[in-house]
Amino acid sequence: MLDRKQPRLARLLRQGRCLDIAVDHGVCNEPSFLQGLEDMRQVMDQLVAAGPDAIQLNYGQADLLQHRAGRDKPALVMRLDMGNPYNATTHRVMWALLQNGQDPVLPAVQLDAACVVVNLFMLPDEPDLFRQCVANIARVRADCDRYGMPLMIEPLVMAPNSARGGYMVDGDAEKIVTLVRLAREMGADIIKADPTADPHEFHRVVQAARCPVLVRGGGKEELPQVFGKSRVLLDQGAVGMVYGRNVYQHPDPSAVVKALMAMVHRGASAEAAWDLYQSAASAREECREPA
Repeated sequence: MLDRKQPRLARLLRQGRCLDIAVDHGVCNEPSFLQGLEDMRQVMDQLVAAGPDAIQLNYGQADLLQHRAGRDKPALVMRLDMGNPYNATTHRVMWALLQNGQDPVLPAVQLDAACVVVNLFMLPDEPDLFRQCVANIARVRADCDRYGMPLMIEPLVMAPNSARGGYMVDGDAEKIVTLVRLAREMGADIIKADPTADPHEFHRVVQAARCPVLVRGGGKEELPQVFGKSRVLLDQGAVGMVYGRNVYQHPDPSAVVKALMAMVHRGASAEAAWDLYQSAASAREECREPA
């Protein structure tokens, strides 16, 4: 019997690979994440024109993608949860809740999403936050099975808030592998995983997942560094990336997307990706110059 999730997975993973651009940062309630996302209509115009495989959005912004005409637009990945671990300050109560508690997956079905995504937070000394995430995933997984909707789980192992002023990626391979394995045990169809501190250890994450693994971008870095790390992670078995700030907070997001798509789908080297980015950015700048 045909797996009911397969048609949507095929739409998300072209030839088994995917570049998903995440612009779902508004629900984090963190002002620094919104730089570059002030005009969402313009952001979506840029990203759709650049042609990534998917764009990750929340319910309230999904119309900017799904109300567009044409069959070749990027697939929608819809985030279903929200929480407060991303702020620089420590909150008295840490929480993660589904955005639609009554029927959390139904809005994604109605908007023809190709996939939904939920967090699995592992923060130091915050067991109740972890428990909430487990409950969210259990609820969402049941609905995903009912509707034939692929479930992407985002396991996030974070270092203490005091270490760097805000909860940041831990990077410990042992911790990441363990949490990724837990996400798979809970029924993930796709894993969105943090990179390991040593990217050459990422094959362990892929092995633990036993399903397609997309690498999470996290904080903004210089593009040559992003491309270099991405090439190693792809060579270690990742089938693509979910990048946000490393795309939309750059002066030319479209050029970054074109370079990353070449890496994901054509096996371009980090150096070739950098050349593509520079060429695309230069061409776009020439188009802006008055005749």
